[in-house]
Amino acid sequence: MKGKVKEQWGKLTDDRLDEIAGRREQLAGEMQQAYGITRDEADDP
Repeated sequence: MKGKVKEQWGKLTDDRLDEIAGRREQLAGEMQQAYGITRDEADDP
């Protein structure tokens, strides 16, 4: 899964992805912070 996330959201580092390791809510929060997007945009596949 990490590879697919990195393809879509390249600003998220391996370290950050390892820290959140599958916690969807935290991943959405990291995406919001890294990209300045809304929660709905972060949750949209």
